[in-house]
Amino acid sequence: MSRPSDPGIRRVLVVDDSPFFRRLIADVVGSIPGFAVAGSARNGLDALRKVHAEDPDLVTMDLEMPELDGLQAIGYLMSEAPRPIVVVSSWAGPGTGLAIRALELGAAELVAKAPDRSPAGVEEFRRRLTDALRAAAVTDVARLPVLARPAPAPSLPAHRMVIPGRARLLVVVAASTGGPRALAELVPALRPGYGAGYLVVQHMPPGFTRSLAERLDGLSHLTVVEAAAGSPIVEDTVYVAPGDFHMVVDQQAPGGWALHLHQGPSVWGVRPAADPLFVSVAEHACPRAVGVVLTGLGRDGAAGLRALRDAGGIGIAQDQATSAIFGMPKAAAREGGVQEVLPLPDIGAAVNRHLAVLRDPGPGSRTDG
Repeated sequence: MSRPSDPGIRRVLVVDDSPFFRRLIADVVGSIPGFAVAGSARNGLDALRKVHAEDPDLVTMDLEMPELDGLQAIGYLMSEAPRPIVVVSSWAGPGTGLAIRALELGAAELVAKAPDRSPAGVEEFRRRLTDALRAAAVTDVARLPVLARPAPAPSLPAHRMVIPGRARLLVVVAASTGGPRALAELVPALRPGYGAGYLVVQHMPPGFTRSLAERLDGLSHLTVVEAAAGSPIVEDTVYVAPGDFHMVVDQQAPGGWALHLHQGPSVWGVRPAADPLFVSVAEHACPRAVGVVLTGLGRDGAAGLRALRDAGGIGIAQDQATSAIFGMPKAAAREGGVQEVLPLPDIGAAVNRHLAVLRDPGPGSRTDG
């Protein structure tokens, strides 16, 4: 397939072993202004050949394919010919865990294959794939390097051997495009012992957030779980908002916090969204809270972080140099909720430092750096 003469056209290679999804994805790509189909491939080996032959701007990648699977193909591409990759994977079975690893390896976005092939289900898939392609198109792949498998925590931390108490401090984190890769670096840097609970909103389809939580749990000194409705928030535990549910904090007698999940309207086009969570924390937990906005397209988390800071909490944003997309952190800084803009490798230490001060505030102590 020849390259379009318009240099503003983003050419997409469609990789999937299902003829149905190759046709559907190609149809979606062709319907998006500014995008065109560069070709299609049936497996990872075919994809590698066509990437070198066609030099597409973006790739959509299935994961479970014969000969060379999508995970291996992503590893090769991000090492040898990096470009934005949108993973299009099954919402159930082994595809969920593979999808999380693909995002760590440098894939920019994730779209769940539509189990519902009714007109309404296909239309929803089209919408999600369109959003993912547009986000991937503005992703800086230089900020998505291949992430080697981090070593798991060397031994079972002492805090996992005892029943945790109720959290007395909260850390809330927002992430979107590039977020799973960022979380795989941030969460292992967080340390137990501060009496804090950690709440994470990662824009992600239903069915994948549990695999994300399991992956992070294997890397972390903290316990990481997918959030459940009504769960009390306990210390040294990370709660990942489940796909398709907003997560907020409720005050629960006698003096503890609990999680509430709901399927209210999307915020900024996503559910879960960070703003409802951050606003609820501002209402119920400040000034005993730290908010963090990581890489992502759009402005989710900006208003919520400002509310959190106005209520006495602490606001941190990832810097542009380490963000796959600087949209969310930039919006948070412009909204006025950010006290520190930091490179990703420094954010975990900053959170630990602020928690230490919040846990044991000295006379006249400050946490705004």
